[in-house]
Amino acid sequence: MSDTVPARIILAGTAHGPVIASREPLSFWGGVDPATGTVIDIHHPLHDHCLTGKILALPSSRGSCSGSGVLLDMALSGRAPAALIFSEAEDVLTLGALIAAEMFGHSLPVVRVSPDVMDKIERADTTTIIDTSLQFDGVTIALTPPATSALRLSDADRAMLDGGQGLAVRQAMRIICAMAAQQDAHCLTDVTQGHIDGCIYASPANLTFAQTMADMGAQVCIPTTMNAISVDHANWAEQGVLPSFGAPAARLADAYVRMGCRPTFTCSPYLLDGAPVAGESIAWAESNAVIYANTVLGARTAKHPDFLDLCIALTGRAPLSGVYLTANRKATRIIDVHLPAHIDDAFWDDAFWPLIGYIAGSKAPDCIALLRGLASAAPSRDHLKALCAAFGTTSAAPMLHIEGVTPEAAEAIAGPVDHRTITQADLQHAWAALNCGPETVELVAIGSPHASLSECQALADAFAGRRTRDGVAVIVTAGHQVIAQALGDGTLARLEESGVQVLPDLCWCSISEPVFPVGTRAVMTNSGKYAHYGPGLSGRAVRFGSLAACVTAALTGRVPPDLPVWLS
Repeated sequence: MSDTVPARIILAGTAHGPVIASREPLSFWGGVDPATGTVIDIHHPLHDHCLTGKILALPSSRGSCSGSGVLLDMALSGRAPAALIFSEAEDVLTLGALIAAEMFGHSLPVVRVSPDVMDKIERADTTTIIDTSLQFDGVTIALTPPATSALRLSDADRAMLDGGQGLAVRQAMRIICAMAAQQDAHCLTDVTQGHIDGCIYASPANLTFAQTMADMGAQVCIPTTMNAISVDHANWAEQGVLPSFGAPAARLADAYVRMGCRPTFTCSPYLLDGAPVAGESIAWAESNAVIYANTVLGARTAKHPDFLDLCIALTGRAPLSGVYLTANRKATRIIDVHLPAHIDDAFWDDAFWPLIGYIAGSKAPDCIALLRGLASAAPSRDHLKALCAAFGTTSAAPMLHIEGVTPEAAEAIAGPVDHRTITQADLQHAWAALNCGPETVELVAIGSPHASLSECQALADAFAGRRTRDGVAVIVTAGHQVIAQALGDGTLARLEESGVQVLPDLCWCSISEPVFPVGTRAVMTNSGKYAHYGPGLSGRAVRFGSLAACVTAALTGRVPPDLPVWLS
């Protein structure tokens, strides 16, 4: 939005209600309970606040692409905010509101305002949106009408928009064009492959949308993989999952398979055969996958919200905006990592990398950053996977750069930048925030995002034939391809001999009881992503540490008392 425009309608509508505001972005998935409208992210300033019927004012959203499904469910059940006001570009919640209006007739206004207007709204008790005005504290601000897109559509685009390829494709193209307008895109671009995040049963609305599109005859036109789902598709009934949850979660997955998507059921699509290469334009949803694809692989994808991922897969076309454009992939912030020089590189264990990602996201919540000072530590692909996933929990950015490590880092700076630092004090503060649980744990959670073969091998090596302590469960979530590889090289047998359970299809961010052991009081994980989301999603305390620390917890039932050398 131009700085000369104080307020603009993104999605029209009327609303009135009390203001609830925060300077910190919020992920609706993992951060808001759609059944109550309450913020469940224990790390967010709005924790325990109910958003239903409120005018919610945020800079933007962050975190999971599944937030669109959570908002849609809240709209359909009457638990949504009365309106959304953002001060920055925002796609995930906007798309949820767009789907609610476009397909289900539930209006939920979205407005974007300048920072100075947002400052005033944050201090207001109530706000009203009526037609073309925003009113609060006796002040009336004119709302600029929604952007009228000057999209240059190809003949094939227009044919899809006119219904030449059926109702589902027409609906998909309408949604794509509406999103392109609010992104100020001038045209659409071809994409070579898709990854669907909306197959997670985040809410009943995910199933409603998928079945509606499938019943309209939707079929993807590009190779399209599927994210982890919410149940072990073949075994959920035997695992004791209630049919009231297991059946619709499985039907949701089946609906996407019916539309031609591959049942890969993994949140780590970059581990699959056919992963994209540098410069390839793709259309992925799932926050960690998007950040990894852009950052580590050098592929190009926006952070597509749930539902838009399917629309693009049906048409093969995406708005040419955001990080599809080279100019928008540049860093506008440099983050220098200041670490003690006297510590040898061998002491940087694997917990260091998600913690760095977590802090970097909080220091670049709304911009692309270049991290400096990490090249000498030579992060592996697994380290970068963990870093990207944790970065996505605290930042809305679809990528970052790491000097001397990631493929576009050398050309990442193309204009003015500002500076931040990550210090030892930052590391200690973040560690404390992710370690609020007790020393005794009953569950060790590995595989958020889905574990790679090398991670499974490292876990088996760390157990070295020892078995988990009675009363402590160890569960690894991984994709079918990785599990097959682990079976083939003997890693799976080694893990099972140590008492480790390896589960396909679901991941820690969607696992539920009784697959999540009911008697658990506290969880140990090596995932910065799950350490952040876990308390809100599971209702349990979570401890965070290295893979070796997780194995110690599995063998003893207690978290190692000593801090890592690099932290102390």
